[in-house]
Amino acid sequence: MPDVFDPTVFAGGLPHEAFRELRDTAPVAWQEEREVLGWPAGPGFWAVTRHADVKHVLRTPEDFSSWLGATQIRDPEPDDLAFIRRAILNMDAPEHNRLRKVVAAVFTRKRLERSAERIAERARRLIGAVADRGGCDLPVDVTDDFPLLNLADLLGVPAEDRELLLHWTNRVIGYQDPEHAEVILGDDGKPLNPRSPALLADMFAYARELADRKRAEPGDDLMTALVRADLDGAELDMFFFLVVIAGNDTVRSALPGGVHALVEHPEQYARLREHPELLPSAIEEMLRWHPPVLSFRRTATRDVELAGQLIRAGDKVVVYHASAHFDERVFRDPFEFDLIREPNDHLAFGQGPHVCLGAHFGRLQMRIFFTEFLRALPQVRLAGEVRHLTSNFINGVLHLPLAWGG
Repeated sequence: MPDVFDPTVFAGGLPHEAFRELRDTAPVAWQEEREVLGWPAGPGFWAVTRHADVKHVLRTPEDFSSWLGATQIRDPEPDDLAFIRRAILNMDAPEHNRLRKVVAAVFTRKRLERSAERIAERARRLIGAVADRGGCDLPVDVTDDFPLLNLADLLGVPAEDRELLLHWTNRVIGYQDPEHAEVILGDDGKPLNPRSPALLADMFAYARELADRKRAEPGDDLMTALVRADLDGAELDMFFFLVVIAGNDTVRSALPGGVHALVEHPEQYARLREHPELLPSAIEEMLRWHPPVLSFRRTATRDVELAGQLIRAGDKVVVYHASAHFDERVFRDPFEFDLIREPNDHLAFGQGPHVCLGAHFGRLQMRIFFTEFLRALPQVRLAGEVRHLTSNFINGVLHLPLAWGG
């Protein structure tokens, strides 16, 4: 049975052949959760790889809970679970419905669109800074900073504190990657989970300090709106965590992933340069081709059958967006990058009650970035080895060396 648990499997890009074999022969397949990279073994889980089944799991929280075991593949420590469940990502109804309604009231399209001109100016500045060089490492020189600074503006984080957001993101997302890992060992010599409350204490302390500043000196920013909303202290901490980590790293992954897709398909790239009005459709295809989030975990609430496989109550179930996006049962010629693909039922922003609150902000940043990228640079080409994040959760691109001109 192909292994899609080991994060090193994803270090070279998506394991398409493994996913294809699972979709064709075992669409709900048991995966051993072996010890890997110093992290202890787990109980194992069911990998769900077909589009229809992934969508079904995400749409039926009554059978597949976000709350029971939270939403990351690795089990949290039992003592940490109660706190982790305070994040909206790890809630089921009715608590999820209550908190989502509160947050949605401040995370509005109107508030996000007000930041469009600042985002456009930032895209012009960052891309303009490399335009005369003849090449760059896109993540290092441009796309690591772009969503980070946009997010800091949205939250109202002071300029002098913005590097903290990148530090926290790398620590939480990149903990399995040799380049980003900041491994802290416990008394038993084993790594401590960077998502545990103890190791997030510095982020939560900063969130509370920032909230106090916004109460004293309100601004036109998301953090001010959040402190005025009906959130308790733990909910505010966890929402700050979610916005900082998910809001930053998903766009940080999607931008170089989209550029890489264009570079790999020069005819489609040239077509987009000639017809920039295709950009909205192209962005949806980039999100299908390079889904920022590879997988999400749920836990079965009861014995249930999925694709002919009996899943027992309490079993971990992990859905793979990265496989669903290439399911031949749904997408015509899924291994062709098609700028005008229609329909394009990708799952990059999730499905069901947990569909991403930040989807509009993500698309807004992508639209602005690629508008400037296409305008300011000639057609770029690959100039070295592409390096992916070692992760079975985030589809990160750490290095994308590009060249242009002579």
